[in-house]
Amino acid sequence: MKAHLHLANGKTFTGQLATALPNGEVSGEVVFFTGMTGYQEVLTDPSYKNQMIVFTYPLIGNYGINERDFESKRPHVQAVIVYEASAQGYHYEAKYSLQQYLAQWNIPLLTHVDTRALVKEIRTQGTMPAVLTLGEECVFDSTGQLFPVGDVSTKTIETYGDGERHLVLIDFGFKKSILQSLLARGCKITVVPYDTPLSAIVALQPDGIVLSNGPGDPKQLVSQLPVIREIIDRYPTLAICLGHQLVALAYGADTEKLRFGHRGANQPVYDSFAKKVLMTSQNHSYVVKKESLANTPFIVRFTNVNDGSIEGIMHREKPIISVQYHPEAHPGPSDTEKIFDEFLQKVNKGAKVYA
Repeated sequence: MKAHLHLANGKTFTGQLATALPNGEVSGEVVFFTGMTGYQEVLTDPSYKNQMIVFTYPLIGNYGINERDFESKRPHVQAVIVYEASAQGYHYEAKYSLQQYLAQWNIPLLTHVDTRALVKEIRTQGTMPAVLTLGEECVFDSTGQLFPVGDVSTKTIETYGDGERHLVLIDFGFKKSILQSLLARGCKITVVPYDTPLSAIVALQPDGIVLSNGPGDPKQLVSQLPVIREIIDRYPTLAICLGHQLVALAYGADTEKLRFGHRGANQPVYDSFAKKVLMTSQNHSYVVKKESLANTPFIVRFTNVNDGSIEGIMHREKPIISVQYHPEAHPGPSDTEKIFDEFLQKVNKGAKVYA
């Protein structure tokens, strides 16, 4: 069945629906991902909540969907847009085809779209609202802003592992691979909701804090910044992606939205400490503004080679490591996994800092 992707700038791209279109249309922000593989991890990454994902690689789904590479319990994308979707998964672990998996969750799959032209439009005009509909025309809904972190964050406190080092993972929409990376290093992890008060975290007696990735504009969480500041001043902290942006905001820095963001598995990042370039996995629309760090106690350690944007900062005195990229990767290269080890070295020193 023919369907139409209408962009907010007036452009329309037409393709064929491979799965049903719930209620005749869906809407969301249209973004693109440049990795050749890793579509299963992308679909289930909570950071893509309320977004339509365009895959730039021309054939998606050729190794199917397996039972172990999910980053959360369900897919979070609004729609999937590809040039060609493989009808079958050619891998011994595949349990479903891409089409079968998306159909189970009522997520529309639009195929035979000129994805090169669509991505050029996004790169030129920026990420923007879009509507996928059966109609050749549509009306954009201008209702209030969504709050995706509230939708994807856990509602209960859950504990994993039984290691000696106890970390509290504040869940803004965490990827399972972050949890697995820490468990593999012998940690006990307690996952808590994004709005957990300081008193509840202190009662858990953690050795360190992890601020997770998550969807949306970090400034939607401005009400949480005072609590975040108290927490990270008190404990060794590792912040990832959205968590990184919240660390900067909590210290009075600022963030801004990139034109089309960084979403892929091959973003080069320069580490000024190691004096080497690392290949990283990324998924974000927002970055910390470099000039806004001038009056904060942070130094810039990691910088994006392509556009010069900030990819990570370090506190000059306190044990706070904050990175924009995803050190757990999945999908992507493992160049930056050492950040977990570096963080745990700070935790092992018992360096609890009381403001």
